[in-house]
Amino acid sequence: MDNKELIAKDLLQIKAVFLRPDEPFIWASGIRSPIYCDNRLTLSDVAVRGDIENGLAELIRSNYPDAQILMGTSTAGIPHAAITAHLLGLPMGYVRSGAKEHGRKNRIEGSLIPGQKAVVVEDLISTGGSAVEVVGILREAGADVLGIASIFTYNMLRSFVRLKEANVKNFSLTDFDTVVKVAAEGGFIAAGDIDRLIAFRNDPSNESWMVRK
Repeated sequence: MDNKELIAKDLLQIKAVFLRPDEPFIWASGIRSPIYCDNRLTLSDVAVRGDIENGLAELIRSNYPDAQILMGTSTAGIPHAAITAHLLGLPMGYVRSGAKEHGRKNRIEGSLIPGQKAVVVEDLISTGGSAVEVVGILREAGADVLGIASIFTYNMLRSFVRLKEANVKNFSLTDFDTVVKVAAEGGFIAAGDIDRLIAFRNDPSNESWMVRK
């Protein structure tokens, strides 16, 4: 079992990723989704948390060897950035979802030095919009953003397009396709659901995947 499959199995077992094609979840955007992801749950399981943080540390060592600081995304990316930064012996900070309304009204928390080589730590990538926004904020503050390290990505076309347009790299510990494969092998879903799930990933706005054939 490779590391992508290990992380996928971890997420499925603790229900941080939950697949329910016959009873879709509804996202804030209104899209009906057969998958729900809450990587905050990984913090509560010691073994899974170890797999995640050690995996992120190795991912950053391999793909961003020049990293000088990790910046978490608010709020789910913050603890992962903190733990991984500790493992790597690096400073960390985070980017708020909105500027504070008091004090210094910071959007960026922590000490970020202009020119510092930063890696954004994100818990998941869906359409890529929030991650690209965080990268933009850090670049405006003078950071040299090397890219993103994330736990999970949906592999949606929209995210690939957005990241490419913003000239941002992303490396994820696991992804939608791997989770679906491991879920079918582990009995979390029926083998016949694979095509439905991939159809959702290919075009979330097209609800034809909901019809069981």
